[in-house]
Amino acid sequence: MRLGFLGTGEIAAAMVRGLAGQGHDILVSPRNAALAARLCAEVPGVAVAPNPEVVAGSDVVFLCLLARVAEDVLPGLPFRADQTVISVMVDAPLKRLRGLCAPATDISITIPLPPIATGGCPLPVYPASPVLEALFGARNPVLPQPSEAALNAHLGASALCSPILDQLLTTADWLAGHTGDPGQAEAYIAAIIRTFLPERARGGELAAALAGLSTEGGLNATLRAAMSGAKDDLRRGLDGFHARLGLDTPSGDRT
Repeated sequence: MRLGFLGTGEIAAAMVRGLAGQGHDILVSPRNAALAARLCAEVPGVAVAPNPEVVAGSDVVFLCLLARVAEDVLPGLPFRADQTVISVMVDAPLKRLRGLCAPATDISITIPLPPIATGGCPLPVYPASPVLEALFGARNPVLPQPSEAALNAHLGASALCSPILDQLLTTADWLAGHTGDPGQAEAYIAAIIRTFLPERARGGELAAALAGLSTEGGLNATLRAAMSGAKDDLRRGLDGFHARLGLDTPSGDRT
C-alpha cells in the first residue's frame, strides 16, 4: 500500500517501524525532521515529503498530530473520496475529522501505543477498519468497538500505563536502595510483573492471578491492603475523563 503519516512523533515512528519489511511505500511529514530522517535510514521504503504530498501520494493517511495542530494543518490538504484515513489523535472526535478530511469518508480512530513497533499492542478501533486489520492485525489484536464512546473509554483506560510504570519504578528504586544495583532491580521488577500477565488475557485471568497472590498475611496481601486507598484514587482519576472523552456515568457507578 501507499501509506502517509501526518505528524512524526513517537507513536507515528512506532507504527512505521511496525510496518517494516511489508513492502509498503511510506511517506512521512517533516514536522519532526530528525525523527523523520531516522525513519528513512531505518525502514526501507520510507521517504519524507511535505504535508500536501503526503496526502496526495497515499492511499491510507494516518493522522498523528495533536488535535489543536490538526485544526491548522488539515484544512486545505488534498484528501480524496477514495482514501482511508486513520486517526490516532486524542480529543479529535469523528464528526470533526469528517469535516477536516472531506471528501474522505472512510475514517476510523484507533489507539496505538509504542509497543506496536514490535507487536502485541491492542488496537481498539471505531468504526471497524479492514485496512487497519490488514496492516497491523497479524501482530496486534485489533478490537472493533460498537461506538465512539466505547473507543474513548479504552483511551481513558490506556492512561493506566503511566501510573503503573511510576509504581514499578518506585518499587525498583526501593529495591535498589537495599541491593545497590539499580539495573538489576528494574529488570527484576519488570520480570516478575510480566510473569503474571497473560499474552492475550481472557475474562477472569487477571482476577485469577490476583487470587493467587492473596494469601492472608502474605507480603502481597499486606502491601495491597496498605495501598487500598489507591483503588479509589484510580477510579476518581478515570472518572475525571468523563467530560473530556464524552463518556456517560455508568449505571451503578460509585461516583
